[in-house]
Amino acid sequence: MRVGTCSWTDPALVSSGWYPTGSRDAEGRLRFYATQFTVVESDSTYYALPSARNSRLWVERTPPGFTFDIKAFAPFTGHSVPVRALPADLRPAGPPGRRLRAGDLPADTMAELWRRFHAGIEPLRAAGRLGCVLFQFPPWFVPGADAVERILRCAELCRAPIAVELRHPGWYEPEAYALVTDVLARHRIAFAGVDAPGLLPEVRATSPQLSVVRFHGRSAHWGRGSKEDRYRHTYERHELEEWVPRIRILAKESAAVHVLFNNCCADASVKAAAAMGELLHS
Repeated sequence: MRVGTCSWTDPALVSSGWYPTGSRDAEGRLRFYATQFTVVESDSTYYALPSARNSRLWVERTPPGFTFDIKAFAPFTGHSVPVRALPADLRPAGPPGRRLRAGDLPADTMAELWRRFHAGIEPLRAAGRLGCVLFQFPPWFVPGADAVERILRCAELCRAPIAVELRHPGWYEPEAYALVTDVLARHRIAFAGVDAPGLLPEVRATSPQLSVVRFHGRSAHWGRGSKEDRYRHTYERHELEEWVPRIRILAKESAAVHVLFNNCCADASVKAAAAMGELLHS
């Protein structure tokens, strides 16, 4: 069971004072983080394609066995990105400030984005440091046969193990939940369980290799407001304790379990991750 956070570079964490003096540049932060936790999620790859150079540096700056989960590039999951997030040679003509989704891009451009995404994370994969690629589908990704096919297509296109997080509450209705987790189990795709307002606080091991649980906090402003409002939550010990038996069950059914905290306000995520690590390993 590995416990960590959904970013080590979040500005709120960096400015919180959690990183000690002497460990506040890019290299120092990652090296220090890796002394505290054994897994981290990179969310920068959601906003822009990963670079092989950065992946190599991440390997060099962390000890053997440290694991990175990589968030899928936004267009792969139906989110939009500003034109400037695309490589310059792949940007379509038009106003530079507009946002684009996968459907706005030619098929050959999408194929090239996939190719470059894989090239960017290859150093992690080759070093045995890549845990999974997380596909976080948006709240408007509604349940249905087309959506399930979209998930399977992502798994087919991705050259690494994937985990799937679903935000639309309809996926957590009993029939839809059973259907999608059955499909994921048949294809050995990890279902990312979540702790978040309004979403089913249960998880099912759908991959014998990996289970993932992500903690987003329990803010009353979930789904609206600023990022700080949506994710502002300090986990109480009892809120973490109620997850311990569920996570231990996952650990019996999957070879690895990644528990990641995304309540990214100040140092709330690292404090919660440290507390959860103590609970799970006590």
